[in-house]
Amino acid sequence: MDLLNTLVEKGLRRESPTRDEALAVLATSDDDLLDVVAAAGKVRRHWFGRRVKLNYLVNLKSGLCPEDCSYCSQRLGSTAGILKYTWLKPDEASEAAAAGLAGGAKRVCLVASGRGPTDRDVDRVSETIRTIKDRHEDVEVCACLGLLSDGQAERLREAGADAYNHNLNTSEATYGDITTTHTYADRVDTVNKAHAAGLSACSGLIAGMGESDEDLVDVVFSLRELDPDSVPVNFLIPFEGTPLAKEWNLTPQRCLRILAMVRFVCPDAEVRIAGGREVHLRTMQPLALHLANSIFLGDYLTSEGQAGRADLEMIADAGFEVEGADQVTLPAHRVSAAGGCGSHEGAGCGPQAEAGCGSHAAAGCGSHGGGGVCGTASTPEPAANEARTDLVAVRRRGAGTDLAPNA
Repeated sequence: MDLLNTLVEKGLRRESPTRDEALAVLATSDDDLLDVVAAAGKVRRHWFGRRVKLNYLVNLKSGLCPEDCSYCSQRLGSTAGILKYTWLKPDEASEAAAAGLAGGAKRVCLVASGRGPTDRDVDRVSETIRTIKDRHEDVEVCACLGLLSDGQAERLREAGADAYNHNLNTSEATYGDITTTHTYADRVDTVNKAHAAGLSACSGLIAGMGESDEDLVDVVFSLRELDPDSVPVNFLIPFEGTPLAKEWNLTPQRCLRILAMVRFVCPDAEVRIAGGREVHLRTMQPLALHLANSIFLGDYLTSEGQAGRADLEMIADAGFEVEGADQVTLPAHRVSAAGGCGSHEGAGCGPQAEAGCGSHAAAGCGSHGGGGVCGTASTPEPAANEARTDLVAVRRRGAGTDLAPNA
């Protein structure tokens, strides 16, 4: 296919595709899907080899958010039965992080619900960052606390944060349809504040909220312009009790095409499969590793993910390897320009839904005992476009509970 050959050539040169080319990727047929994956896989392997970076979420403060993001189980007015608790103490957060690091994660994402941190919150998170870094010298720490005020990104950087996550989520044109308590411009401003402070910027999107192909292309091209080191791609999990509870618009094939489009537009960025991969990719998750070079390990913020052991088995069975703490994530040209994604000597490394490193709307399957892919032999597979509410499970373990985390 001439389109795919052109996109591969551009990706290897770090050249942007045109909008029409990006739209054409989303419009490809299921018959051409494996060709699309193979083409985008060439770009992924050129810049990242067969390494898969593991990231681990710690929800520092869960629920009771004053913002009205429609996709979020922690939003104002949500009736989703999620865990609700106030700030974890630094020792508690460090213990939670240790579980993910023991499972192979090299980055810990510290997330807190809310519009944005107060100065006291920044002090609290800074202490948590220092506690984690004192105990785990090589760990990367990404903070995700919402909208930042002047000077807060610099304080997080001084405390030892490597990165800051704030997602654009959707196109500027449709942003007001999903959130009214802050603006698209507010989010762009926070990403720019992270950049300016020397933090590795992490910013991505949520697919499956009823957006058009044009909206998806718009937000990914906006992300390319912002040039984050890391681009998490979240797939909406329609939590009961949220306004988007009935939005089941994704198939595994659609998810793969979206990931391929992101890889072509952001060829040398860390593309991360974030919230919702278990629910929407399901048994097609291994194919997605040919497109993305990063995933979250275990559970998300308010929902359960695939068992950590199953994640590791999936990576190995698909012929990939877990990226080590001593390996630099980003290509050399990004390391020198941004201070070093994955380099502890530089400025950082270089995550949903609500502004988070994972997904406030994300869920998953897997089992507490280490199960594998979503679904079981005793549960008939619904039709491709049928809602898979059976795969949405509220997190009941890990941070904020007395039960061991999934890592």
